[in-house]
Amino acid sequence: MRRHRHIILLPLLAVLTAGVDAQTTNTGRIGGSPDGAARVRYGDTLALAEGKALRPNALGLDLLVSNGGFGLGTFYRHEYSDEFSAFVDFSISEAKDDDEFTFYDYYGRSYTVGKVNRFLIMPLFLGAQKRLFKEDILDNFRPYVNAAAGPAMIYVFPEREEFFNALGKGYPKYTAGGYVGVGAYFGSERSNILGLNLRYYYLPYPGGIEGLQGVQKKQFGGFFITLSFGNAWY
Repeated sequence: MRRHRHIILLPLLAVLTAGVDAQTTNTGRIGGSPDGAARVRYGDTLALAEGKALRPNALGLDLLVSNGGFGLGTFYRHEYSDEFSAFVDFSISEAKDDDEFTFYDYYGRSYTVGKVNRFLIMPLFLGAQKRLFKEDILDNFRPYVNAAAGPAMIYVFPEREEFFNALGKGYPKYTAGGYVGVGAYFGSERSNILGLNLRYYYLPYPGGIEGLQGVQKKQFGGFFITLSFGNAWY
């Protein structure tokens, strides 16, 4: 009797073993598809690991620092591949004359000798970004180069009045320019963006605008350090 039971159980065990092997073979495939594309989990989202930029859309903020002061900007970026993306950015930052000299009185109020006008720079640029050393560096450090160009507005307003009152008495000047930069993104989590970019802006105004008394400022660019924060999505 025991011998007959063994004969009956052997085919059953063979069927179960074949089923387990089939499930193991299909693990990591989407819908058991023949191409075997692996599923990769980022947060709670599943993405294809082959043939796609993982999170092609990104939106965020830029904090800018230069010799002229501070600035704030925003950007939208779209990745066309793991190595190439295009973007549009807009920012507002201060610009100063290279020869400005500022001093402070006893009450902490600042004065700039001979200064006539202040400047706010507002470029709207379209650019491209190329990732470097993708195959040689771990994904939590992603260096890149970028370049952008487009129109810019230089908003000119008087120095001798309180800042917000003076804003209403200003006027715009228009030009065009661009920048080149080098930077990197940090962290392996692609949904959150943290990056640093060193840029050189070229923003000429050939006719010049008076900043210091009797001095025509013709170049409104320079070196900027930009810190980027944002989020990416599918």
